[in-house]
Amino acid sequence: MECKRADPLLATALWRCNVRIRKGDTVEVISGDDLGARGTIHRMFPREGRVVISGVNLIKRHTRPTGQVKTKAGIIEREAPIDLSKVALVCSSCDRWTRVSYEIMDDGSKVRVCKRCGERME
Repeated sequence: MECKRADPLLATALWRCNVRIRKGDTVEVISGDDLGARGTIHRMFPREGRVVISGVNLIKRHTRPTGQVKTKAGIIEREAPIDLSKVALVCSSCDRWTRVSYEIMDDGSKVRVCKRCGERME
């Protein structure tokens, strides 16, 4: 009888769903070609562990005109997804990238807290 093992990619994807940044947050790239670049999160892919940041990780796509459909032809520049491990949230009060912890308020709601300065990020 064969033992069925869990898919490692699925396990990684489910682990990556627990992210501490959200759409609309300002983040900074902490490694890679775009090191130090800042932007806001435009789109998130939590299962894949990737985010699209405005103005960061730009790629050029060469497209041809196709038939009667009015698609934009030529060289189109757009943002590509970047891995979540390469970005960090920027604290609005100390204006530096930081890790995030949570604080539970008296009413039971969770609030993100900057690990560097201790200020709330909401």
